[in-house]
Amino acid sequence: MFDVLQLHQALVAAARPSGAEHTGIAKVLKEMAAPYVDEITTDAMGNLICHKKGKGKKVMLCAHMDAIGFMVTGADKWGGLSIAPIGGFDPASLINARIVFPNGTRGIIKAKEAAKTLSGGWTSIKMTDLYVDIGACSEKEAMKKVSVGDLAVYEGLPQAVAGHKIMGPYADDLIGCVVLLLAMEQLESSKYDVYFVFSTQEEVGSRGAKTASLAIKPDIAIATDVCGCDDTPMQDGKNRVIFLGKGPTVKIKDASVICSPELNAQLKKTAKKADLTVQDEILLGGGTDTCSMQMSGPDVMATCVSIPTRHIHSAAEMYDWRDVEQAGALLAAFLNQ
Repeated sequence: MFDVLQLHQALVAAARPSGAEHTGIAKVLKEMAAPYVDEITTDAMGNLICHKKGKGKKVMLCAHMDAIGFMVTGADKWGGLSIAPIGGFDPASLINARIVFPNGTRGIIKAKEAAKTLSGGWTSIKMTDLYVDIGACSEKEAMKKVSVGDLAVYEGLPQAVAGHKIMGPYADDLIGCVVLLLAMEQLESSKYDVYFVFSTQEEVGSRGAKTASLAIKPDIAIATDVCGCDDTPMQDGKNRVIFLGKGPTVKIKDASVICSPELNAQLKKTAKKADLTVQDEILLGGGTDTCSMQMSGPDVMATCVSIPTRHIHSAAEMYDWRDVEQAGALLAAFLNQ
């Protein structure tokens, strides 16, 4: 059976920001998925569509393979790089984050001195207050190492921490990709016509899932992604509902979608029959590829199976690998029934 940590590390090593998936992560996923499906195609958006042929209803399982990242927009006379975000960030959380470019150039994100208050703290940080130090001492030297338009991602690989937890960059949503690989591996003979889709550009508007679902025309659509959890000190005093290590979640709603009650009931019935634990998920904000798939046709039942995750969109996202294994087992059980 696939090892969650090893899989996640291999995918993070090939992580690419939205729009550049074809230069790294897509190639790795194609190689991993090939033994378990009948056909793999890539559409114009770069979606990797892995088809396990069947005669029943069409089921689309979707995890986005793009990552949040950074694009070089220029350099100052001292060699500091200015950057634009690819995807959503809290700029303050980026200070001191280490990043790496595909050519191996490394740097650290810092805040400009002008963003400091008189007491030495920080004002409300904006992306324009940040720069990247790659060790260059002039604009000319910096532009020999990188070019305007070059993309970078967080540096570092996920590592095991306390208990059954794993911490590192890009649980969102490479761990969703791991869930699909686990489901593929456990797929036996399904009554469904199954499409495993590793979608592109979710972090900039769920663009890949839109085109893929319009082409596939699924009857049933299930995204796999991450969701925030309530078991941290930051949630003290609030109702605690979602926890690491208590199973994947079945989404009821988020800011972009209200999921199919019928499909959710089927997944929960499957989980109970397979002796798997699931949690309910209600999010006030955010969204996933679920919305794009749900709106691709008039008869699509859509939902999302999520992995509870702390510190989403940081360089140190944290999840419990047991939740990932259970999510893969749940999807496989649903398809195999």
